[in-house]
Amino acid sequence: MRATNGPELPRGWRRLLFRIPILLFRAGLGGLFAGRMVLVEHAGRHTGKRRMVVLEVVDHDRTSGAVTVASGFGPRADWYRNLRAQPHTVIRLRRRRIPVTATPLSAEQAAGVMVAYATAHPRSARGVARLMGFAVDGSDADYAAVGRAVPFLELVPDERAVQ
Repeated sequence: MRATNGPELPRGWRRLLFRIPILLFRAGLGGLFAGRMVLVEHAGRHTGKRRMVVLEVVDHDRTSGAVTVASGFGPRADWYRNLRAQPHTVIRLRRRRIPVTATPLSAEQAAGVMVAYATAHPRSARGVARLMGFAVDGSDADYAAVGRAVPFLELVPDERAVQ
């Protein structure tokens, strides 16, 4: 794995494109994403205002219901920092609202999740790695290195979480 230019936060028309999935989830059309995307509602760490972001599901444990997501823009992403400050929140997966608690993965756990994602979705994994600023050769070792370099959160269903 080779780091290229780090990912730039979307601005202008790119930011608008990133916000379209939020509108689809809010319109009750989250099922269109077939479980590959999740809407995360979170509180701003300074303002406390309700915020939303749609993220790609990197892993979904069907037994526990936990969903794993990655911060492609690194630890500086607002949604990531907000969830680290206030981990109890709600997600929308397909049409369901689920209270969750966000738990960071260790670098080794994240490496394993990224390798599994790349195995299941090789084309998407290469594109996601490129978006995050990494050039990969397609090997498990490269994807593991990406996993160690990118912050991951596991969103674990929790009835005690804020609704």
